[in-house]
Amino acid sequence: MIRPYLLTGADDPRTRLWFETRPRHLSGGGDPRRITQTLRAAGWTNRSDPDYPHVVLASPDYQHTVILEPEPESYSAWWRIRGQSEHSDWYTEFGANVPVETLAALTDALLQPAPETTPDIWPALTSAGWAYQHDEHGNETASHPDGILSLRRWTVEPAERFFWTAEATLPTGGGGRNRLWSASLDDSMPPHLIAAFTSALASDEPVQRGMYDVPHTHLVTQEQGGPQGEQLAAAHEARLKSVRAAARKARRLTALQTQQPAAAPSTRNTPVHHR
Repeated sequence: MIRPYLLTGADDPRTRLWFETRPRHLSGGGDPRRITQTLRAAGWTNRSDPDYPHVVLASPDYQHTVILEPEPESYSAWWRIRGQSEHSDWYTEFGANVPVETLAALTDALLQPAPETTPDIWPALTSAGWAYQHDEHGNETASHPDGILSLRRWTVEPAERFFWTAEATLPTGGGGRNRLWSASLDDSMPPHLIAAFTSALASDEPVQRGMYDVPHTHLVTQEQGGPQGEQLAAAHEARLKSVRAAARKARRLTALQTQQPAAAPSTRNTPVHHR
């Protein structure tokens, strides 16, 4: 039986022509398989309902879940991540147009052990030319040089709990801001996860997108070049292979740590009984 060809966004990258797109924070969401297939390769379980348009992935220890669920508005929470840390539960969410290359910095960090030290958030941004401000209430803000992208750590007085917000917004004629996408992070998240995402915000490396396959064509430049279908597919497969190998190694290490060697019966100083 001949299967019909179905044109979908999940088509092989070899079937498209790719363009280097800048800036990356305005390049659109990209291919979600950069995240979902990487987590699957690491042993995460697919808990999705096949009859519903979403992806639900759970980590092997069920400490973390990643949900991709499209919403009517692109700036709504399409990606939702929940986790459990040693001290508390945490939750974070991201809009559809957050580039997967940026969000993947966080999801990749979920697969790694927490580092002994966590880099400071703000120096990574200021060294990339972002403007930093803070006030007497402890609120902190960093703004991208283009004035579109920003990161805030803020609180409502009294300062009992802080929140992180990353946004891409454009000024409107009335003095307000039109939101292109947003991300909300929980301050109770492990610090290295916040640092992974916020450091990725500072990257100025272009990303590969199809021509006009961006939400705001007038805000980006696209030039034909960079890795094409064969290279993109090979790089993705190499990434999955590395993640699978790391997951197998981690499982073997866990198994060795949990195994208890059986004690051999001792014959030393065993009394001999004679009838």
